[in-house]
Amino acid sequence: MTQAPGRGSTALPDGVTLRPATAEEVPECGEIWRESLNDYMGRLNQPAIAGELGPIGRLHGHLRVTDPDRFWVAVREPAGGAPGQPLGFGAATRRDDVWFLSMLFVRPAEQRRGIGRALLGCLLPDDGAAISTATDSAQPISNALYAVHGMVPRMPLLSLVGRPRGVEALGRLPSGVSAVPFHDIASAGPGGQGHLMLVDTIDGLDREVAGFAHPQDHRFLRSQERRGFLYRGPDGAPLAYGYASEVGRLGPVAVRDEALMAPVLGHLLETVQPRDASIVWVPGDAGAAVQGLLRAGLRLDGFPVLLCWDRPFADFARYLPISPGLL
Repeated sequence: MTQAPGRGSTALPDGVTLRPATAEEVPECGEIWRESLNDYMGRLNQPAIAGELGPIGRLHGHLRVTDPDRFWVAVREPAGGAPGQPLGFGAATRRDDVWFLSMLFVRPAEQRRGIGRALLGCLLPDDGAAISTATDSAQPISNALYAVHGMVPRMPLLSLVGRPRGVEALGRLPSGVSAVPFHDIASAGPGGQGHLMLVDTIDGLDREVAGFAHPQDHRFLRSQERRGFLYRGPDGAPLAYGYASEVGRLGPVAVRDEALMAPVLGHLLETVQPRDASIVWVPGDAGAAVQGLLRAGLRLDGFPVLLCWDRPFADFARYLPISPGLL
């Protein structure tokens, strides 16, 4: 086994090794993700994940590019030197002093053999970073594994889906607060000054509210055609930012005052009309936003996800993450 720095190792089945994933193995990781989810969701009589794996593949590709030393596969190497087929994979991100386990999946036929535990051991940091993950509440075995390492379930992350009947239930932006598209800010000023100002502003909001800056993830969001808005007060001071897309994805959202969360969501829902339903992931601490979205006509969808960490790092009343796979 090729061992990365981490919090210990676990014995592996004969012939199985761990190593960083190659670009060619990223599509296979998407298949492992689908196979693993369908296995346990099928036992809960939930619908299977079928069809296009493009979105999860793009996320996996992003994770491997930004954190190549934190995207590992478990492989059974066949005799004769032929490339082995991945049996499982794990991927994590490091943003400032916050480590986040994005993915940990093992093929159903290979589970309960220590592969997932070994992958986690390779990925965990050993330098005192805050460690965190988001995991399905319907997976008690995985949840126990993460909790043993300190990533104890602390808060639900709720999926709200649909189209609002009206955004009045979320409230309007306060008088004097303006929403400026990122594109307009980035294109202002000579020599890319507008873009640099925008990046600095978003980084500042993220560090204040989420506890870390992640400009690489913002670049990824914009490459996926999510439209960003900066919300400014009457004096021009930045108060919040938020994203929405025509495929219906909302988030991330960061607000300096939690009272702005629901109105910002209302503005995003009203301004960016999706081709189908909208979906937004809302932490339980953002209770007013959850209440407003439900009153506006969105519905809770599926089992809650559990946000887990070993110590607090974000104010989840003021920060909505990108998804369960990327804070």
